Formats: sequence, C-alpha cells, structure tokens
Amino acid sequence: MSYGTGRRLPSSSRLWIHALLLLLTLLTTTIVGARLAVNFSRNLPAFRFEEDFAFLATLWEQPHLLAEGLPFSLTLLAILLAHEFGHYLVCRFHRIDSSLPYFLPAPTLIGTFGAFIRIRSPIFSRRDLFDVGIAGPLAGFVCLIPALGVGIALSKVIPGIANQGDLTFGNPPLVWLSLQAVFPGVAPADVYLHPVARAAWIGLFATALNLLPIGQLDGGHILYALFGPPHRRLSQLFALALLPLGWFFWTGWILWAIFFLITGRRRPPIIDEFPVGAGRTRLGLLAAGIFLLSFTPNPIQTAMAL
Repeated sequence: MSYGTGRRLPSSSRLWIHALLLLLTLLTTTIVGARLAVNFSRNLPAFRFEEDFAFLATLWEQPHLLAEGLPFSLTLLAILLAHEFGHYLVCRFHRIDSSLPYFLPAPTLIGTFGAFIRIRSPIFSRRDLFDVGIAGPLAGFVCLIPALGVGIALSKVIPGIANQGDLTFGNPPLVWLSLQAVFPGVAPADVYLHPVARAAWIGLFATALNLLPIGQLDGGHILYALFGPPHRRLSQLFALALLPLGWFFWTGWILWAIFFLITGRRRPPIIDEFPVGAGRTRLGLLAAGIFLLSFTPNPIQTAMAL
C-alpha cells in the first residue's frame, strides 16, 4: 500500500494505466516463466544467467514458447492480485478512497517489482487500519496455498538440483512441510520445484516481507493498530534486527534495514485510538503465524556464496 494526497481523478481516466501495467507485467513474468519451464523440462538448473539472457533471442525466434510461461506468470499474478484486492475491497468496505492495483513490470529475476494500491484518503481508526493492513496478506496467503500444493505435486526429484545453477533458494517452513508431505524422506535439495511452486515461493517471500512489523508495511500497520504509539520504537527495533540477519544470512536484509530505518518513521494519522478488540487481536496472532510459516532468514544465495 502507499498513501497519497491530492484531488481524485475519475477512475475511468486511469483505468487504462492499470490495464496496461497488468498486461506488461503479464508479458515480463511470462518471459521469466517460459525460461523456467524450459529449464524444468530439460532438468537444467532454474537460473543460469548466461543462458537465460541468450534465451531471449530464442523467444524472439520462437514466440510460441511464451505459452510455456503462463503457469508461472498467471499463478504469480493471481497471488499478487489477491493480495492487493484484499486491501482494495476492505478500503471500499470502510469507505476509504483507494486506487485499483498498480502492477510494476520489470526486468528482474521474477519479471516484476510486485504491485500496490494507492490510498488517497486518511485512515483515522486503528480498527480500520488493522483491517486494511491484514486483508492483503491474508488474501494472498489463501491464494498461494493451493498453488503451492499443486506446484509441489508437479515437482520432481533430481539429486542435488536445488544447489545447482547461479542461485539457490531457502525453504520457508511452509515449503519445507509441503515437501515432506509430498516427498517423504527426500532431501529438499533433491526436489526440483515446478514453476507453479516457484511462483508460490515468491508469494510466500512477498507475504513475509509485507508482514514485517515495520513502518508502512502491512505488518507495521498491524503493529500500530495493536499497540498504538509505541509502534515507532518497536518498528525501529525490528528494522535493526534485520542487520544481523544480513550479516549472517542474506545481505539483502541489510539493504532493507537501511530502507526501513529511513522510511519507517511515517505512519497514517490516527485519531480514533479505540482498541481493536479481542477478535482482531486473534487475527493479529494469525498474521504472526503466517509470517513464521512464510519467512526464511536466507531466501536467496548466489553461486559464489555457496
């Protein structure tokens, strides 16, 4: 989510922007998915940068290969769309002015920088802030669970495949549990994840990142709704806790920590400080459980770090 001010333009005048960004993101994620599908079918490591760049020329000559990338791209976009529409629909329910989701196509490893909605009007109630903050992660998590199950069922066993290629990926607890259920007795490093499962993995990483109890993240909104003014100090402490994770596990956490320490001071102006109540507190505990199932301290490693 992002917050902004200014006069609202008629929704029809911006609808084409949302549609165009969605289509471009579908294209960029489908290109990534096509490469993942080809590697999967040939039992090659998921990411091999030199060959991956060369694959773009292959796609230009054989555009029909794009169809192979749709299982990945459609799964990923469905998870992102569920997350953002969770926020959007709750905003509509509470009569909070917000935009439709903006998707962000990008030449990244997954073909996108994600998506966001822009909230144009203030949120004055802790209860409304809680509802808006938690709706996205809950909706996205519900969407990715069946995708993860289907994706792992379509995966296959190739000894040591997870440690091959230019990148390796850590397994959040939910992925580890799913692998144990579908491939009992098989080491996670020996399971080659299907592109649909990789899309679900990305959804889990995005869920964990959004649920970090920091600043303007969904987890930060939940934290403020539950604890009120101490949110700022707690948010800074959680951001600082990312620094040792960056030192011992994944250096990306250091970059995120710096970003959150700079931007995490802002919060929506809350006037109605009435407590959120027992029901929402239990939902907050559920969100904490989802975070623990989705989080891994070492999500990505390069070949040089192995």
